[in-house]
Amino acid sequence: MDATLSLLLERIFQTVFPLVAIVGLGYFCARRTHTDMSVANRINIDIFVPALIFSVMAAKSFNPLEHADIALGALLVVLASGLLVWPVCRLIGVSPRTMVPPAMFNNSGNLGIPLIVLAFGEDALAAAVVLFLVENLLHFTLGMFILDSRTNLLQLARNPMILATASGLAWSLLGIPLPVAIKTPIDMLGQIAIPLMLFALGVRMTSIDFSNWKPGAWGAVLTPLSGLIAAVPTIWLLGLEGEKAAFLILFGVLPPAVLNYMVAERYNQEPHQVASIVLIGNVASLAVIPLTLAFIL
Repeated sequence: MDATLSLLLERIFQTVFPLVAIVGLGYFCARRTHTDMSVANRINIDIFVPALIFSVMAAKSFNPLEHADIALGALLVVLASGLLVWPVCRLIGVSPRTMVPPAMFNNSGNLGIPLIVLAFGEDALAAAVVLFLVENLLHFTLGMFILDSRTNLLQLARNPMILATASGLAWSLLGIPLPVAIKTPIDMLGQIAIPLMLFALGVRMTSIDFSNWKPGAWGAVLTPLSGLIAAVPTIWLLGLEGEKAAFLILFGVLPPAVLNYMVAERYNQEPHQVASIVLIGNVASLAVIPLTLAFIL
């Protein structure tokens, strides 16, 4: 029993520590000197992440139908999380437009992808990317509509990540082998995405504002709790088992995406409160994620 517990703790440590180390490096670098990540973040969103998505989608081993249940599960978890949190907002005195998007749209990119890969191996990368794509697609459509019903959803077609997804899926379905001379640089660009996401998250955490700690504390509780409550019946409904069930539980408890703050700032939707929800939620995930890993591994 002791040996089993020791192996479990070692696996959790090996999963979480690399993430914490890179996030911590970003945090301490930004504390020592001014670190402007705006250009790097824009390049990451426009080039490196799309390269990662295309690389995974265009791979011979990627079968879209194989991940259809995971995609549907992610869709249901995101929508159900919002429905669960919406009525609670009135009770805690926080605007639904402030609290609901962070509860729905989690950190499935710069935290979820590396976390799932470290916990379950490289073979889990495709599923992790699918979870991220569903969450990201909903964020750029439903999420924008929640904040502004006049949002032009046709702009979605110009999003590099959506274009990379469509191109990668088309390439995969056609079964055309990707020439090594093209595949190699795309793979190399994609490998930059995850470490840069984690580093940027650490830099962003230097701006934690505890003056709005109450909505942040509520968000730190409601985000993983609503995701978990949504994930459990979804797993039963879709008949998911093994690693697929574990992926969806881990997806459900992830903290809010940093993008929530950027979007709230753009639409002037109480950005300081959203920043508190996002950042305190990500700090709280240092406890939530290891506990979740102990349950699913």
